[in-house]
Amino acid sequence: MPRPQHPPAHDGDVWSVEGRFQHLVYSPRGGVEGLLIDTDGIATQFVVDPHDAASVGQLLGLQAGQALAVEGRKTPPSPKGEGEHVVYHFERLAEVDGEEPAAPQDAQVRGKVVRFNFARHGAPNGVVLDSGDFVHTRPDGLARLGLHIGDAVHAEGAAQPLATGGGRVIEARRINGQPLAAHG
Repeated sequence: MPRPQHPPAHDGDVWSVEGRFQHLVYSPRGGVEGLLIDTDGIATQFVVDPHDAASVGQLLGLQAGQALAVEGRKTPPSPKGEGEHVVYHFERLAEVDGEEPAAPQDAQVRGKVVRFNFARHGAPNGVVLDSGDFVHTRPDGLARLGLHIGDAVHAEGAAQPLATGGGRVIEARRINGQPLAAHG
């Protein structure tokens, strides 16, 4: 079945596609893997890295039928065959119901360290507090801070909901008064 095409606007490699939010797309392990929008009757999928908390955080809270402008990069053809619709790599949510989405809110959290979190390559990259919040420090930041289980933490930084709910991910700029290097 040929893929339906539609004329999204584009700037270089980044395309902006407008449509109505249909639903999130889940990975086989239950994480958020993207979203599906309807563009004048044509399904369009945007995929995210499920480990990219900032991108996934932009998708949480969307409601079916909301008007969206989504920016992305076209994906190359899949070795598994042609899909049923156009697929883009998600870059950012540009508009929700005609408005620019709110930037991640700055937050301050306090709590005690109950466990460490680990990056995909196995290095500890932050701490989970008894509040349920995950404070992301990157491995070098955590090593410099020397935190231990049970330590009190006061963290400041941009916050977004965790994909699992019940807490937030904090991109830490300061922990216990100590500045962390900017995440880039």
